[in-house]
Amino acid sequence: MSARETWIVLGASSSIGREFARVAAAKGADIVLAGRDTDDLARTAADLKIASGVDVEVTPFDATDFASHAGVAAHWGARQGTLNAMLLFGLMPEQKEMDANPKTLLDCVGATYTGAISILHHLAPQFEERKSGTIIGVGSVAGDRGRLKNYVYGSAKAGLHTYLSGLRNRLARSGVHVMTVKPGFVDTAMTWGAPGMFLVASPESVAQSCFAAAKKGRDICYTPSFWRWIMLIIRSIPERIFKRLSI
Repeated sequence: MSARETWIVLGASSSIGREFARVAAAKGADIVLAGRDTDDLARTAADLKIASGVDVEVTPFDATDFASHAGVAAHWGARQGTLNAMLLFGLMPEQKEMDANPKTLLDCVGATYTGAISILHHLAPQFEERKSGTIIGVGSVAGDRGRLKNYVYGSAKAGLHTYLSGLRNRLARSGVHVMTVKPGFVDTAMTWGAPGMFLVASPESVAQSCFAAAKKGRDICYTPSFWRWIMLIIRSIPERIFKRLSI
């Protein structure tokens, strides 16, 4: 890698986040591991340093501590070279739990949507000033259509998709690439034991496909790729029929 490059992994304690950090570090990028569980992040950092020899920083980050976002973005903005960011945190309670408890609903939206746009709002000027870099925002196929079983979480991801689309339009004028990733079912702690899971992908394959798609300059990436066609079918179902389906 000719110039210094850093990947900020927001939500690095997630299985996809850890794998993405490994992929980026193996390519020679320095890594910032950001999340709430700093003990877990420290263990990941030690592994990355041994395996890749890159510089690894652990930064405490809470998506719902909105007041801290300006400061942490400024801290990362002080790093030299090309700055990149991978955002993949979120909270997915069961829909019935949110129906019964409004606080759980607000926690879901706060962590999945509001926290995401808050930190990206503060990071965007850092990228504009450098006129380079990549931002990957991990949404979900759940955001492509409101479904009976997870419409609150899906609405938060749909909002994130729209925000990323606008941010992509804005930052493209400064030479910054913004990519939206829409994973299908992935074998993670968040989805473990969830009913109705099928065609489940590994965190490793998702991380690798995200990195590869970003390098190719793609704007939207379904992963695994066949989810693009599954969601095309689901979106094409007329509403009068869709509302009768228990999906």
